[in-house]
Amino acid sequence: VQLQASGGGSVQAGGSLRLSCEVSGRTSSNGAVGWIRQAPGKERESVAAVNWSGGRLFYAESVQGRFTISKSNVRNAVYLQMNSLKPEDTAVYYCAARTNRVVVLTPPETWGYWGQETQVTVSS
Repeated sequence: VQLQASGGGSVQAGGSLRLSCEVSGRTSSNGAVGWIRQAPGKERESVAAVNWSGGRLFYAESVQGRFTISKSNVRNAVYLQMNSLKPEDTAVYYCAARTNRVVVLTPPETWGYWGQETQVTVSS
């Protein structure tokens, strides 16, 4: 499984960015895709996740109500719309995939496939 993320950049607080991730290879219809981030000096944090089969969306409390994860099974892609960005959202972001469904927002170490990092910088 290969993941290719894009869409990072720099924005002022209150602004928006949209991250995209194309997923290729032997993806599982029973699996999930998500976004993980790592802020400077902090541990990696799972941000959002969705199962390929659809249904409930999962978010970290820190982004609930501001970020929206979506997917396209046709395009094998996952997106993260980030609104009302805050300086504390500054981090490198990764898209990730796993072959099993999620029923909660699982920790970063449970994701088996990772894309390259994309930097998001939010200035105050």
